[in-house]
Amino acid sequence: MMHTPLAGLSKAELQQLIDDKPFLHVYGFQVERISEGVCTLRVPFNHAFERPGGVVSGPLYMAAADAAMWFAILTKFKHAEMSVTSEMTTAFLKGAKQEDFLCQAELLKVGARIIFGIAKCMNLKGELLTHHTLSYIRRGG
Repeated sequence: MMHTPLAGLSKAELQQLIDDKPFLHVYGFQVERISEGVCTLRVPFNHAFERPGGVVSGPLYMAAADAAMWFAILTKFKHAEMSVTSEMTTAFLKGAKQEDFLCQAELLKVGARIIFGIAKCMNLKGELLTHHTLSYIRRGG
């Protein structure tokens, strides 16, 4: 099977975006893998985002889902940097304790103005931790 290049940003370009932007860099996200309309981030454990009892805080899952969705958009549309979150719904299903986790976002529908997608955070054993539905206002691309 022949590999088709992405229409949007590459894995290295997305990682550079994380490394260059303070609002992303603080989380230590690592781009694990991408394909068109899909992005998986690795979220390293960091004591700064730990709740009492050693549980990873909810806002970290939400930040990972939001970033993964934005990057999923950027894998499809190279010039969609100005796309912004318009809605996110989160279901917390299981807590991670002092461990890295993965967050994968996937575009479900790309409209002229709104992009819909889902994200899920999983521990490294593949157990579902959170589920997110997201919509973005499409700008650029």
